[in-house]
Amino acid sequence: MPRRLRVASGGYAYHVLNRAVGRMRIFGKQRDFEAFEEVIEQAKVRLPMRVLAWCLMPNHWHFVLWPRGDGDLSEFMRWLTVTHTQRWHAAHRTAGTGPLYRGRFKSFPIQEDDHLLTVLRYVERNPLRANMVEEADTWRWSSLWHRVHGNKSKLLDAGPLMLPRRWRRHVQKPQTEAELEALRRSVVRGAPFGKASWQERTAKRLGLQSTLRARGRPWKSPPVKGTRS
Repeated sequence: MPRRLRVASGGYAYHVLNRAVGRMRIFGKQRDFEAFEEVIEQAKVRLPMRVLAWCLMPNHWHFVLWPRGDGDLSEFMRWLTVTHTQRWHAAHRTAGTGPLYRGRFKSFPIQEDDHLLTVLRYVERNPLRANMVEEADTWRWSSLWHRVHGNKSKLLDAGPLMLPRRWRRHVQKPQTEAELEALRRSVVRGAPFGKASWQERTAKRLGLQSTLRARGRPWKSPPVKGTRS
């Protein structure tokens, strides 16, 4: 079992992601990547957010964030995406041509146990899974690269779990199809990612019950006490 650290007051850790409109390439040159990391840094100054992992890919990005208070996630991501969109259009001289992203970011809460490690690993091995590199930590635009090179930019924050020893080697190993399928289901539906009992409690607390219902089947209200279903 991963070692649990003392947790500061706050909510859940979240996997957050967004894609460019029409899978457009928004990170085509080094300066595009650098500019986005600058926006992350400025967003953290404006609204301190614990960033546990991230990965920038040519047409999308992933974060694992651990907000301190209610509303922090939405505010942080709103400022980051709006600011990045404005600066990207200015840099590429495309102002007024429409949105950069497909819409509001997607996110789902993560249970702070091995499930969190699964998501961190998923995010940091993205370029390896996409066959863009042979070693995950050689992709310059991810948190794994920063871990290996000392987090000099201070973009990374400590999370609620201690990472296993030899984390780099752990990220390099393929994930199982079951892990990937469960993660993709949470991505598509915005469903909590964790054990079944935790998923149910968390979905109820956050009003996400619909994300756990089987698609294509109508929701049946539970029978009123004293009646027969």
